[in-house]
Amino acid sequence: MRGVSVPSGLGALALLPFALCLQAESPPNALLSGPEVQITATHIVQLMDSTAASVPGLARATEVLRQSVQTTAAALSKSLRDESLTLQLMNELRGYLALAESFPRPDFFPPSASQQFLALQDEQQRLDRHFQALLVRNQSDLRAAEADPNTLKRYGALNAKVTPPTPSLPRFVFIGDSVIDSWKLNEYFAGNDFVNRGISGQTTTQMLARFLADVVALRPLAVFVLAGSNDLAAGMTPSSVADNLVMMGDVAKAHSVEPVFASLLPVGGDAAKMRTPESIQKLNTWIRNFCIRENYVYVDYYTAMADSRGFMKADLSDDGVNPNARGYRVMAPILLDGVERVRELVASPADDLTKARRRGLSLR
Repeated sequence: MRGVSVPSGLGALALLPFALCLQAESPPNALLSGPEVQITATHIVQLMDSTAASVPGLARATEVLRQSVQTTAAALSKSLRDESLTLQLMNELRGYLALAESFPRPDFFPPSASQQFLALQDEQQRLDRHFQALLVRNQSDLRAAEADPNTLKRYGALNAKVTPPTPSLPRFVFIGDSVIDSWKLNEYFAGNDFVNRGISGQTTTQMLARFLADVVALRPLAVFVLAGSNDLAAGMTPSSVADNLVMMGDVAKAHSVEPVFASLLPVGGDAAKMRTPESIQKLNTWIRNFCIRENYVYVDYYTAMADSRGFMKADLSDDGVNPNARGYRVMAPILLDGVERVRELVASPADDLTKARRRGLSLR
């Protein structure tokens, strides 16, 4: 308990035994929403500070523990479904309540202080129920992920309903991660046959596994691929990403689908620790050269969205990774320019220099 002496009766605080004794089911509505978790964590910190001040000696005895609770609560507010952080906060709260019980109350103990202790106990029970529900929820999600690791079911029903494209309105499929998943393409680009097949969090390996079902089967004129950022975040090597992109291009061309590859977007904040500007620029350089070599259209979002240091421009993203409304407004004309270049490239054969110009590339 980080320097705090806890009475021996708190053996139940051990993480694994406590987790194993949880019931398999939880009461209805026990799972707290993200804002509710943040409110609960903040309320616990406040109640611990106020109750500690009401009992002589308790504030000093629990100072380290309360500092730990503040750290845990802050971390949990950023990772709301983290089981270990939730359990840690629960155990720290149990430890605090046990310590508080071991301190004698003063002769005059304000009723408001008693109410605060009761409120703290209520928050403990609420957090306990939430943790039980969280275990059930996360285990269910894990089983679903194991059964469908590439999320093929995500668009299965929608794919079955997609009608063949019309000759007068060629279809474009967009496959990618959260940047594409969050972009309401049909609303943003009304009047076009744009099909969104982005899935948040996916790597190029997962996209490749669903490429036939989510791209080729829809019979598009072209597929726009924006992928690789999650691979870098997961520690995959650039060569592994490159191999997957090459295979996507090969599969597309084998089925008469024009491949289009987009640059990775820059990132900012904590996300840049795993996806450094250098690693993103290196992969983008490879993608660009790959498109030159294979005569593919290259779509460069990066240049318009990166600041002078190679990070995402602060006003184009709220989380440092995904574009906000302003960011998508910057990306929109770049996407449409790529669409137009595909149409021109497919419609009229040309010499290499003209093709390169249409792809937005330079052969130098």
